[in-house]
Amino acid sequence: MFDALLWRWVPLAAACLLSGCSTLDYYGHLAGGHLHLLQAREPISALLEDPAADPDLQQRLALAQQARAFASAQLSLPDNGSYRLYADIGRPFVVWNVFATAEFSLSPELHCFPIAGCVAYRGFYSQGRARGAAALLKQQGLDTYLGGVEAYSTLGWFDDPILNTMLRWSDERLVAVIFHELAHQQLYVADDTAFNESFASFVEHEGLRQWRAARGLAARDPAGEQQREHFIALVLASRARLAQLYASDLPAAQMRARKAAEFDRLRTEYHALRERQWAGQGRYDNWINTPMNNAKLLPFGLYDQWVPAFAALFEQVDRDWPRFYERVAALGQLPEVQRHQALTDLLAVTPN
Repeated sequence: MFDALLWRWVPLAAACLLSGCSTLDYYGHLAGGHLHLLQAREPISALLEDPAADPDLQQRLALAQQARAFASAQLSLPDNGSYRLYADIGRPFVVWNVFATAEFSLSPELHCFPIAGCVAYRGFYSQGRARGAAALLKQQGLDTYLGGVEAYSTLGWFDDPILNTMLRWSDERLVAVIFHELAHQQLYVADDTAFNESFASFVEHEGLRQWRAARGLAARDPAGEQQREHFIALVLASRARLAQLYASDLPAAQMRARKAAEFDRLRTEYHALRERQWAGQGRYDNWINTPMNNAKLLPFGLYDQWVPAFAALFEQVDRDWPRFYERVAALGQLPEVQRHQALTDLLAVTPN
């Protein structure tokens, strides 16, 4: 599973808790899951002062609080109660997202909510329920993919906690989650996932760069970043070929065979790249070697599509965070077609 594309989860729980969902059963599931999370919260300040607390946990939480303070003081992100609380929910993921597409389509089955708008997945607090939902969709002939998620944002409706699920990875990843999720609280545009995630991804990346500089840390490993970029480019190229295939008028049986051949090609190209440029060390072996379908490709591109545009905009405002957020908010107010055209125009601008 390509976790780096799945740990961000926009607020279906908050949307449903505040405005209701399509089915009472799903509403009850989300309400119960989020309530359990809220009840598990405790102040990080108290844990840091508790002599009986796990020292390793205290060390990670202390780092999280440093990042939390940096986010508001240096990145001008919301200064509220989020990520100043901790919750151990006793499982490796907070929710599991179910993605689905038609057999010959790369367009997601959308799920629409009053606050979050339409999103490309349904989230479940129970892995069993998520698997059941995926199985039902598969019975309908849809391609499905289930991914575990480490964190989500309620856009400031609740004080989001640091979760035990967020502590499974590196210090840098923990800091990244905090910056990314607070960016969603700073700005969220309904029905435009690529805009929201690209904006939060830019804030995350630039925030991490400034965080490293402020703490005298080395720059990110260029080899790891290059491998990630190569991998995403490989998957996006495969998606483009599949989109062209699905737009054709081929008979279903022939299209199905070519679809399978395209996934075989993606694996072959990945393994060739792994040996040729990555010295046989592939960070994405598990993802590439597990069953493949359209739904599994959905997260790719959403988190990176407009990042260069936001980088150009940041330079235009002389790297001033408040002015940057004002400009991004103005973009968010535009109709979608005009918003995307403005972002496309920004892509032509190369940051200094």
